[in-house]
Amino acid sequence: MLLAIDTSTGTSVAVVDREAGVLAEAGTADTMRHAEVVGGFIRDALAAAGVRPADLSAVAAGMGPGPFTGLRVGIAAAHAFALGTDRPFVPVVSHDAIALAWYVDGGTGRLQVVTDARRRESAVSEYDGLDADGLPVRIGGPRLAPRDAVTEVGGIRLDADRVSAGALGLLAERADATGRLPLADDEPLYLRAPDVTVSAGPKRVLG
Repeated sequence: MLLAIDTSTGTSVAVVDREAGVLAEAGTADTMRHAEVVGGFIRDALAAAGVRPADLSAVAAGMGPGPFTGLRVGIAAAHAFALGTDRPFVPVVSHDAIALAWYVDGGTGRLQVVTDARRRESAVSEYDGLDADGLPVRIGGPRLAPRDAVTEVGGIRLDADRVSAGALGLLAERADATGRLPLADDEPLYLRAPDVTVSAGPKRVLG
């Protein structure tokens, strides 16, 4: 059983059990208040599931793709919770969770997942079904593309405005059960540099 957190689009938190599925999920599509709501959603999801932090086996986090400001909130919260409970941190590509939910709901064939990357750009990944372990087969991306010029790859295009932490957690549980962890590197998929950068050195002050 694990806690899953994603802030790559809106904010979503879930408690997921390998056998019982999604025990509780809380979230919002709001893309501006990640830091304000993530703590409350963690509390609410644990309470709704009747689970104590000590009952968890791991903490999964959506690594994006997503904008810098929002994405880092969920990753930092997941890292902090994992550290505080002495549980493993499990990084997961957020688009993979979207794809898993679509296929589990009965989708078949090729799938293109598209999420808003702001600045008139989209983040895009392509998939071709589930493999023998029930994990999405990503055949392209994540990558950035102009919002009005996303190249069609055939199959279904899915424009998603949120990532379900429940699906993210189920993906992590499936990967763990089949010995496929880690699913992703412990590096956020920002796809572009943050707006604010640290100066290379001290500024010279002229008197």
